[in-house]
Amino acid sequence: MPDDLVNMHGVPVLVCTADGQTLRNEQDALDVIGDAFGHQARWVAVPAARLDDAFFRLNTRVAGDIMQKFVNYGIGMAVVGDISPHTTTSPALRSLVLESNRGRHIWFVKDIDDLHNRLKEP
Repeated sequence: MPDDLVNMHGVPVLVCTADGQTLRNEQDALDVIGDAFGHQARWVAVPAARLDDAFFRLNTRVAGDIMQKFVNYGIGMAVVGDISPHTTTSPALRSLVLESNRGRHIWFVKDIDDLHNRLKEP
């Protein structure tokens, strides 16, 4: 199943499928960002299952590298799904999620409905 462009409150969002390529590094992020540009999306919803386990281990720097690419290219990134197994064991990751969710570029949401509601907020 291909990724799908969805309009959420006037915001074009590229919703990635769970069975797509795993995001392991900056190049994988650039591939998704390129797809977002091709669809004229302003946000990308990435299922948590598509993120390599190294993303959730902050000492690997994978999360920072991937997230920074999205910020640099002006595309919002929403990690969609339950990441509690990772945040339960990592206070640093838990802090990153809380801080990211206060911002306007990277969000961690429980599901697509949660993203839809966040984009509706002024």
